[in-house]
Amino acid sequence: MSYPPRLAHLATRAVVVAKLVPTYAQAHRLDEEEAAQRLTSAMSGRMLAALLDAAWTAMRGKTKRLTDDGLLEKVAGTLSERPLRPGRVAEVTPAWSAFLVLTDLEAGTASDAARRVMETEEGRRRGDEGMAEAGRFLAAELTRGK
Repeated sequence: MSYPPRLAHLATRAVVVAKLVPTYAQAHRLDEEEAAQRLTSAMSGRMLAALLDAAWTAMRGKTKRLTDDGLLEKVAGTLSERPLRPGRVAEVTPAWSAFLVLTDLEAGTASDAARRVMETEEGRRRGDEGMAEAGRFLAAELTRGK
């Protein structure tokens, strides 16, 4: 874990799910309740830590003037009034698609064919790109506002 523990206290599973629901629901053509259930299931394991790590990396790479504590204060300020405010809908790119497949795998809703594809070298590379893309999106959602 390379992100500070306070980030996990601020960006809880519920917060992360709320930020991702609109994109996940639209990409899968689901209602938001079903999307939230699937995302909550997916974020119950190691995926949440990997996503927070990617978001922290993106946050630190985006700003040079804020210290780590300053970044955490910015996240706290953004989440202070409405932590469960839904995120914006992201444009689904090939990287986002790979992240969505990873999410489906973690939630147990992906097919065996999808699992086999993601186990290949190319699939792992695409999955890493997807995690980085989703991390950048989450970083932007956690730092917008105040």
